[in-house]
Amino acid sequence: MTEEKVPYIKEFPLREAHHLVRDLMTPKPWIYWTDFLFHITLGWAAFFTALFSPFFSLWQLGGFIVAVLALYRSAIFVHELAHLKKGTFKNFRLVWNIICGIPFMIPSFTYDGVHNDHHKPDVYGTSADGEYLPFATHKPAEMVVYVLLSFLIPIVLAARFVLLTPVSYLIPPLRKIVWERASSLTIDPTYRRAPDAVRNDLNWRQQELGAFLFGASVIALVVLGVLPYSLLVLWYLTAVAVFILNSLRTLAAHAYRNPGDRKMTLAEQYLDSVNIPGNVLITPLWAPVGLRFHATHHLFMSMPYHNLGKAQRRLVNNLTDNSQYIKTIRSGLWPALKQIWHESSEAAKTSPQQNG
Repeated sequence: MTEEKVPYIKEFPLREAHHLVRDLMTPKPWIYWTDFLFHITLGWAAFFTALFSPFFSLWQLGGFIVAVLALYRSAIFVHELAHLKKGTFKNFRLVWNIICGIPFMIPSFTYDGVHNDHHKPDVYGTSADGEYLPFATHKPAEMVVYVLLSFLIPIVLAARFVLLTPVSYLIPPLRKIVWERASSLTIDPTYRRAPDAVRNDLNWRQQELGAFLFGASVIALVVLGVLPYSLLVLWYLTAVAVFILNSLRTLAAHAYRNPGDRKMTLAEQYLDSVNIPGNVLITPLWAPVGLRFHATHHLFMSMPYHNLGKAQRRLVNNLTDNSQYIKTIRSGLWPALKQIWHESSEAAKTSPQQNG
């Protein structure tokens, strides 16, 4: 759905909403650069502070916490890169990949194109949506497993780029499998990436090579004793913490009620998303770069993250009828998680298939 041609949603004043926020669609590069460079610098500085501080000291613990939160925010810019207008922010994309995406084995091509399908009206919430699973209709244990997978993801990502990249070039048939099954940041393990699922990152092979060279070099330097083994341990723990935060945020981002066997109406898609304005100081720590306004983002996916809060306030205060809009609002992370857990528990009790 584009903001230029917005269809009217019954019982939701979408045209009026668009009119209220139409001046908020232009991203400001200086905000992106300032925000990202500040947090990535803070993140790596805190990371190395934790690395070289005495074991379990306050300096190490504090450095680790700051590193996790700052690097998490920096990494989430991959979401903005997936939405920025095609062909724009090229230097920003390059710098982000070099000092954030590649060191964490999540170069931007792993989200580019793939995430855009999540916003297509005919794809959202269906089995073709790699970023959607019907958690609310399945057993709660599936959400627990999803969060616990955060402990494996860093190892899987490292293996994908350090091992599978060179091996797949030595075994050409493996290239197709690696592209389809191991080149996408999604939550559905059965997702298969389409051959043409690239929007901006046409240089994805260079990104892949960069991730391989970086990962292989760091591991080699550790094995040779140039770098300490604790570097890999801290990288792993930091990545795990980042993925746990993101998995909890992801569970709170949607209602996940659609079984995936049917297309949802635009109204259903919006009401299946969640806004958590929360506390201006605390909420952005676990839902950074505008993701606490996730439902608003699904209404206006091209709106830059730095304008989502302003859009949220305008829509709440100025819509003629905001009753539908405010249905997506949750008071915090815990209430949002509690609600989906409750719905999942109730579904497990009432569904013979789930109980079986």
